[in-house]
Amino acid sequence: MPDAILDDISHRRYNPLRGSWILVSPHRTKRPWQGQQEAASQTTLPDYDPSCYLCPGNKRAQGDTNPKYTAEEPFIFVNDYSAVKEEQAEYSTPDQDGSISARLLRAESTTGKCYVITFNPAHNLTLADLRPPQILPIVKAWTRIYTAHISPKSPLASISPPTTLPPSGQDESTIAPKAQYRYMQIFENKGAAMGCSNPHPHGQIWTTTSLPEEPATELVQLAKYRREQGGAHLLEDYAQLEVEKQERVVYENPAFLAVCPWWATWPFEVMVISKKHRRALVDLSEEEQMQLAEVLQEVTRRYDNLFETHFPYSMGLHQAPLEGSKEEIESSHFHIHFYPPLLRSATVRKFLVGYEMLAEPQRDITPEQAAARLRNCAGELYRK
Repeated sequence: MPDAILDDISHRRYNPLRGSWILVSPHRTKRPWQGQQEAASQTTLPDYDPSCYLCPGNKRAQGDTNPKYTAEEPFIFVNDYSAVKEEQAEYSTPDQDGSISARLLRAESTTGKCYVITFNPAHNLTLADLRPPQILPIVKAWTRIYTAHISPKSPLASISPPTTLPPSGQDESTIAPKAQYRYMQIFENKGAAMGCSNPHPHGQIWTTTSLPEEPATELVQLAKYRREQGGAHLLEDYAQLEVEKQERVVYENPAFLAVCPWWATWPFEVMVISKKHRRALVDLSEEEQMQLAEVLQEVTRRYDNLFETHFPYSMGLHQAPLEGSKEEIESSHFHIHFYPPLLRSATVRKFLVGYEMLAEPQRDITPEQAAARLRNCAGELYRK
C-alpha cells in the first residue's frame, strides 16, 4: 500500500499522462453534505420505446427511418446534429504582420464527421446488462469505422488496410469519409447527469481534421517518455507497476487492466489499459477484442452495483491518430478513460468548481479506497 500517512494528510499526486498535478484531501470524506442531490437514474425502461429516435424501425428527429438492426450488427449513422461540418468555407487568422490581434485572437476552421452508434436494439440494455459476447460486436464496429478512416500513409495501414465497406445493410456513404481526418474520438455519455439526451444505450464517434486537446496533451507526454526511456512505453510500464502492486486494480485479464489510476480526478475514475503496447483498435487480436469486451462489462457492472443504480459516466477511447508522424503513431498506447461523477451515493455527485476550476483538480476519497470498493462490487448485476 502507499505510505499510510497519505490516507490522512492532504497531498498532491503527479499525472505523468498529462504532466499535471492533483490535490488529494482524504480527510474531507467526513464532511457533512447538505448540497445538491441528483435524482436517481430511472431503472424501468421498456425493451422498446416507440418514441425513441434510436430504436429499430423508428423515425429519427429529421425524418430518416432506422433499419431493423440486430444485436449482432450495431447501427451506425451520421449524427443528425453533428458538432462539425464535412464541408464548409476554409478559415485561418489572417497574417497581420505580427499585430496583437493576430497573436491573441486566433481561429482556424475544423471539419469532420460525427457518427452515432447504437449498442443494442433493446432500449433498456446498457453495457452493464450485456455479456462480453454481446459487447464484442460493438468493439468490432468501433474497429471497423476506425479502420475506414486511417490514412493510407499511416504505419497502421500496413496491418489493416483502410476500407470504406459499411456494415451490412448500411449505405456506404454513411461510413466513407470525404476527407482525411486527423483524429477519431469514440465515446459514450451515459445518464442524464452526463448530458445524455436519449436513454437508449449508444455512443458517439467524432472525427476531425484537428488533433483535440486531451489526446494531444497525452501524446506529447507519451512521446517524451518514450524518447527519455530508450523506447519504453509509459502506459506499458505503468500497467506492469499496477499489476505488481495490486493496490488500485479493479479487474484484469491477460490483455487488459482496469485500474483507479494513481492520479485520478473523479471519485471512481477508472482507466482501462492494454497491458502490452497496442497503438489502436486495429492492433488487437480477436482474442484481445473479446478480452476488451470482458473488461468493459466488468467495469460497467461494478459501477452499477456500487450504488445499485444506472451509474452515469463519460467514457472514451484514446488511441493513435488517424493521420500523424511515425513518432506519434508509435508512441500512442490504446487506453480507455471512465469519468463518473457520483461521489457518496446514487444522488450525490462531485462538482469540479471553485479551486478545481481556478487552481488544480482535487479529490477526497483516495484511488486506493475507490478501487477496493469497486473490487467488492463483483458478482451478478444487482437488477438481474
